[in-house]
Amino acid sequence: MKKRGAIISISGMVMIIASLSIAMSTVPSNISSPNDFSVSTLFEGVFDEISNEIQIMPGDSTFVSYSTMKSDIPLLWGIQIMDYQPGDELLIKISNIFGDDYGEFVQDEPILFEALEIKQSDTLNLEIQNIGSQDVIIIAMFSEDPENSDALTNPNSPVMNMVLPLMISAILLILGITVSIVGVIVILVDYKNNQSNKRNY
Repeated sequence: MKKRGAIISISGMVMIIASLSIAMSTVPSNISSPNDFSVSTLFEGVFDEISNEIQIMPGDSTFVSYSTMKSDIPLLWGIQIMDYQPGDELLIKISNIFGDDYGEFVQDEPILFEALEIKQSDTLNLEIQNIGSQDVIIIAMFSEDPENSDALTNPNSPVMNMVLPLMISAILLILGITVSIVGVIVILVDYKNNQSNKRNY
């Protein structure tokens, strides 16, 4: 029986293993468990300001402020619930020092990112209320005009050094899965043809 299908499938599996190895090598060494995962650590240099960890009791609120330095730019802000547990939920209200409303956002996932258009330099106040049933620890992140940040435009930045291997890993993973499927199909076709030839004899 022909072995080409098995060879193709094995080649696909090798690609998948190589993809996973590359992806694992890009994970920062200080992340040893899911509870250590931090967006701010993973995307080092992207954010202009990162708050300290803040603990919020159920029903309580905390306030985080950020003053923009530029005008007519998008402001990317994010909240991460550290060590997220099902049922954790935040209500985030954003306004400026003049009381203008920038909207309300409900977060029931570990990470929330939103972008605001800032027409002129402003100070934003985030009221973050814990509307879940258990304590949460959060960090807030802010990035002005993130598309043009040095972390994304400098090819030698930590983020770009991570993004390129991840892109290669993703391509290898897709190719590996495709090649493995093709290998299985070839095995089935060869097996069917082999059985047909046996019946003909």
